[in-house]
Amino acid sequence: MTTENQDQSPVVAHDENKIMAERRAKLAALRQQGNPFPNDFVPQDKAADLVETHGGKSREELEAEPVAVTLAGRMMLRREAGKKAAFATLQDSSGLMASGRIQIYITVDSAGEEAMEALRSYDLGDILGVEGTLFKTKVEELTIKVTKLRLISKALRPLPDKFHGLADQETKYRQRYVDLIMNEETRRTFKARTAAMSSMRRFMEKHGFMEVETPMLHPIPGGAAAKPFITHHNALDMEMYLRIAPELYLKRLVVGGFDRVFEINRNFRNEGVSVRHNPEFTMMEFYAAYTDYKWIMDFTEQVIRQAAIDSNGSAVLTYGGRELDLSKPFQRLTIVEAIDKYAPGYTSVQLNDAEFIKQELKTKFGVKPFANAGLGALQLALFEETAEALLWEPTFIIDYPVEVSPLARASDSREGITERFELFMVGREIANGFSELNDPEDQAARFLSQVAAKEAGDDEAMYFDADYIRALEYGMPPAGGCGIGIDRLMMLITDSPNIRDVLLFPHLRKED
Repeated sequence: MTTENQDQSPVVAHDENKIMAERRAKLAALRQQGNPFPNDFVPQDKAADLVETHGGKSREELEAEPVAVTLAGRMMLRREAGKKAAFATLQDSSGLMASGRIQIYITVDSAGEEAMEALRSYDLGDILGVEGTLFKTKVEELTIKVTKLRLISKALRPLPDKFHGLADQETKYRQRYVDLIMNEETRRTFKARTAAMSSMRRFMEKHGFMEVETPMLHPIPGGAAAKPFITHHNALDMEMYLRIAPELYLKRLVVGGFDRVFEINRNFRNEGVSVRHNPEFTMMEFYAAYTDYKWIMDFTEQVIRQAAIDSNGSAVLTYGGRELDLSKPFQRLTIVEAIDKYAPGYTSVQLNDAEFIKQELKTKFGVKPFANAGLGALQLALFEETAEALLWEPTFIIDYPVEVSPLARASDSREGITERFELFMVGREIANGFSELNDPEDQAARFLSQVAAKEAGDDEAMYFDADYIRALEYGMPPAGGCGIGIDRLMMLITDSPNIRDVLLFPHLRKED
């Protein structure tokens, strides 16, 4: 028996090959006895369910009414209890808030000498199958008294030391499978993510939305201002783009008569990587006919609040040690109102002076706007530099300028303004939505403006999508739509400082 099994001491790099060699020797011996990777053991129970159902029972109750158990899990700990008995801890996939661990107890009397010796030969990380009955130890810990024991899968690599885990953050992201084994918090994060996405699906279906799928390979990148990934379709001999947004395809479905549609989708943007950005990310986009951006704001607020409740247990979150309350109505501010509130000091005259804002952006913030940027775009740029990072509580910023909102319906009462919003929390954008532009001639003119901007040097400007214009020419009902960034939302719900913490397999540089 190796030192690793006796005391779970740290496995340093130069010891790993030795430990793996010992385990391979054990595996070779096991192969002589049969298949060490059997596929005929079917667990009937989960650790968290057993604890929830039977953890409150007394020792006497469990003795009076024995509970038979069949369970499989990875051995995470083991300790001897004399020459004829031992305890071990198995970990399975169960439990959102619980750990998914349960203790087992094996003795010569209950399972036999052969099973006892087998347990001593098994290594931490091995996956075991057990049958037995529940009881409680003297310290009231729910435990399985094992009558049958089997090796289900032999682990050749040693687990990291339980006290140090995966010390290097990049290794945690690169070897997520080890991180999930060792880190209960990581498992809880991704179970919460699944719970939130399930909540959003249920909420959408409850309100009459149909889940659909749209293409991930596009002949023209559209639906957002972003740099696309470019690929080549060999059979069609044509350049194609990975989806930057599903918007234009979803709205084609609204044209076709599906009044309420949504898609939980993967998008790809060939841009920078940061704690808030990953080239591949998940959004939920939805569109509802005969609604406007005010209805969409109300609905978006409800979707997010319910997702937080269903995955976190409460709409009141804690992020970075500070409370984030999603239970209260989200505030709504125009771009100029947000600057007034969070960056006081600018006069109304200054905020309506394009030349003043250009100089302010250049001299104070080092930002050089595009030469043809209008007043609305300049106000937006100033907002981004002064107020955006201060929007901690959920806040809808509304009334975006037309020139930066090529797909949004223009306001009927305010020239140069669209019926658009962005939702911010903790100083970052979480959602973007608007009343949809359904006038084909106006949309064509907006696309042409985007083409001009691209030719002037804006490589994130949109292309002209002639087929989308053709779809609008068949008539699209008035509608509202929104895209919610699920990755960023999950950062807040799970109190994760880095977007990679909520992505099972984030993008990293190639491993040496």
